[in-house]
Amino acid sequence: MEAPPADRKHPEAAIRRITPWRVLPPLAAVLLGLWGLPRGAGGGSMWRDESTTWQVAHRPLGGLWELLGQVDAVHGLHYLLMHGVYGLWDGGLWALRLPSVAGTALAAAGVAAVAHRLAGERAALIAGTAYALLPPVQTYAQEGRSYALVSAAVAWATYLMLRERWAAYAVVLLLGCWLHEFAVLALPAHALTAWRARGWRWAAGAVLAGLLPLALVSARQASAQLGWLGRPSWQDWVAYGVLVVAVALLARGAGEREAVRVAVPLALLPPGLLMAVSLVQPLYVDRYVLYALAGLAVLVGVWGRGRLVRPWPWPAWVLVGALLVPAGAWSVWLRTPEARKDDALAVAAAVRERARPGDAVLFMPSRRREWLLSSPGLYASVRDVALSRSPAESATLHGTELPPDAVRAAVLASPRVIALLDPPDQPLDAHPAEAAKREALSQAFDRCSVTPVHGARVAVYARRGGCG
Repeated sequence: MEAPPADRKHPEAAIRRITPWRVLPPLAAVLLGLWGLPRGAGGGSMWRDESTTWQVAHRPLGGLWELLGQVDAVHGLHYLLMHGVYGLWDGGLWALRLPSVAGTALAAAGVAAVAHRLAGERAALIAGTAYALLPPVQTYAQEGRSYALVSAAVAWATYLMLRERWAAYAVVLLLGCWLHEFAVLALPAHALTAWRARGWRWAAGAVLAGLLPLALVSARQASAQLGWLGRPSWQDWVAYGVLVVAVALLARGAGEREAVRVAVPLALLPPGLLMAVSLVQPLYVDRYVLYALAGLAVLVGVWGRGRLVRPWPWPAWVLVGALLVPAGAWSVWLRTPEARKDDALAVAAAVRERARPGDAVLFMPSRRREWLLSSPGLYASVRDVALSRSPAESATLHGTELPPDAVRAAVLASPRVIALLDPPDQPLDAHPAEAAKREALSQAFDRCSVTPVHGARVAVYARRGGCG
C-alpha cells in the first residue's frame, strides 16, 4: 500500500508552511486586483490594447493562428491563453482581467520567495507586500495583457536561479519570453549573479534557442507593427533616474551583499538596456519591463526587515501618514477609465446614442476601428463604408480598407456619417486614404456635433444643410 503523504501523517507540517510571508503577499495582490476590477461605473471600461486582446481571443483558433503569422506574434501565447479562457468562460471584463490578477499574485509570491531565500521571513513578507502595493503593479494587475504574467515568470525564474534548478529556470523564463520577448532582458541581470554557477550558461543558451523562432517572426513583423513607438521621453529618463536613486539608497542600507547582487541588476538593467537600445531603434515602453520592479521590491524587503520592527519617532509616523494620502488617491485613480489612454466601451456607447439606421461609420485613422470591434453587436448595426476586408477575413488586427478614391466615393454616397477621431492634440495621419476621408467630409458635409469621449472624439456629419 502506498504510504500516505507526509502532510497527512503530520498535519502540523502543512500548517507550519502556511506562514505570513507565503500567504499575505499573494492575498494582498488578489484583493487589490479584484478591487474595482471593471474600472468604471456601469459596464466598466476597456482601452484599445485590451480591446485587441478581447477581439483576437474570440477568433477561431485557425484564424488566430493565421493572424499571428502576419502580425502581433509577440503577444501570440497570451492570445492563445485568452482564447482558452474565453472558451471555458466568456465572462467579459472579468475573464479578460482575472488572468492578470492571478499573474500578479504569482509574481508577489515569487518576489517573497526570492527575498526569503536571500534574507529571511520578515524580508519576504515586506518585499512581497511592497510589490503588490506598487502602483504600476496594481495597474497591470487589472489589464487584459500579458505583463503581469511575464512578471510572475521572471520572479519565479529568479528564485529558481537562486536554487540552481537550471532546467526549471530555463522552462519558466522561456515561458515568460514567449509571453513577451522582452523578458529576455532578465538574462543579463541574472548573468551578473549566476555567470559562474554551473549550469546557468546552458540554461541561458536554452532560453535563447527556444526564443529564436519567435524573435525571427516578430522581427519580420516589427517594421509594420512598431511604427508608433518613439524614443524614451524626458519623463522616462526622469523616472529611471528616480529608480536609480531609490535602488542606490536601498542597496546601501540593505546590508545583505547577496541580496544586492541579485536585486540591483534586476531592477536597473532591463529598463536601462531597453532605453539605451531605444536611442537607436525606438522600442521603449515601461510596461515591457514591468518585471524589473521585482528587484526594487526585494530591496525594499531586505532594507525594511530590521527597520520596520523598531519603534519609530513621531516625525516618521507623520511622514508615513502624509505619503499614504497621495498613495491612496493614486490607487483609486488607477481604477478609473481615465487611468488609460482611451475607453473603447465609452466610444461604443457614444456611437450607440447617436447612430441612426443606415448611418455610415468612419474610423479616422483606420486603426481606431478597434474602438468598436469589442462591441460586435453595435459594429454590425452601422455601415463601415471604408472597409474592404474585415479583420478576420484579412488576418489583420483592424481589417483592410478600400483605395483612397473608393473611400472618397463611399463617403460621398452616404447621407450621414459618424466619424471616430483622435483627440485634437494628435497629429493627422498622412496616409492617402486618411486624407481622402478628410477631403470628402470637408467637401460635402457639415459637422453637426462633436462629442469628446476619453481619448477620442465622436463627430456626426450630415450632407450640407442636413444637420437640422
